[in-house]
Amino acid sequence: MSAPNRSYDPVGVASLEPQAVQECVDAALVAIAGAIDLEALKQVRLEHSGDKSPLALANREIGALPPAAKAEVGKRMGLARAQVKDALLAREAELTVENDLRILRDETVDVTMTAERMGVGGRHPLTTMMERMSEVFVQMGYEIAEGPEAEAEWFNFDALNIGPDHPARTMQDTFFVDSVDSGVVLRTQTSPIQMRALLERSLPVYVVAPGRVYRTDELDATHTPVFHQIEGIAVDEGITMAHLKGTLDHLATMMFGTGIKTRLRPSYFPFTEPSAEIDVECFVCRGSSVEDPSSPCRTCGSEGWIEWGGCGMVNPRVLIAAGVDPERYSGFAFGMGVERTLMFRHGVTDMRDMVEGDVRFTQAFGLEV
Repeated sequence: MSAPNRSYDPVGVASLEPQAVQECVDAALVAIAGAIDLEALKQVRLEHSGDKSPLALANREIGALPPAAKAEVGKRMGLARAQVKDALLAREAELTVENDLRILRDETVDVTMTAERMGVGGRHPLTTMMERMSEVFVQMGYEIAEGPEAEAEWFNFDALNIGPDHPARTMQDTFFVDSVDSGVVLRTQTSPIQMRALLERSLPVYVVAPGRVYRTDELDATHTPVFHQIEGIAVDEGITMAHLKGTLDHLATMMFGTGIKTRLRPSYFPFTEPSAEIDVECFVCRGSSVEDPSSPCRTCGSEGWIEWGGCGMVNPRVLIAAGVDPERYSGFAFGMGVERTLMFRHGVTDMRDMVEGDVRFTQAFGLEV
């Protein structure tokens, strides 16, 4: 058995020669210095310090050397690999700082800059209009009342002094549920809520009833089969038409501005006596077109007034149907369309715009509360 080859010259392994090792180190240092970001440095680390890098492959050759040569070559390779490792760590620290500064620069937020608010939608103007009108009455001491939309005929017609032969009870104006004999209709007005309030509450009664109603109308610029009303009733001792006029004047002022005029025009409704139509002064021409034919007004047709709703003193028959003594108590009632009020207040010319669901229509009103 032969003895170890103690005279083996490590120079004979080309990859372990000092010049070859130094060339690997120099190449690694150049690549490390040229890495422009952390991702590029990661690739350099794999190529010059990984398991398959030239230095790592050369380091494996040490095991084939005789013991006398391993110490010197091992020390040389250790210094070379440490030099590359230190260069990698130093460059990584530099690139990390640069990366953090770039992120701070690119993602800087100027908190003093005016924010650009993006529209996220809007509440439907009919909803906000009903709430606005209801709030006017709440401030005057009224209560908000609600009732079913599928209503008994007695509440919708009989209790309101609308007899069996009245035209409003025919299929032409009313949606009947199931059949004409079912006794249930989709309410044609919110007046049934007023009757329910008189039956359920103790006197005096001051309630306002906003809500959706149904009539068999064709959908056009001024009509829709589903629309909204707000009606009110006040029953107390000593109620007169003067109280009614003052209440409606206040509502008109809150809806259309200070100085708006109203008038009561004689009319007929089965559930009020006497009855009247309430007109508001044209908010465009303020009545000037009546005296100046050369400047006609398209809004009021040069009449100076626009019909807004109906009102009157509660018919004694309605009070009796609710169990109220008409000799002691009196009251007034009124009602107007929310869509019509919206059209007056905001200049909406086509009622179909309110029901077609076009977001461009609702966004014009914003998130009004």
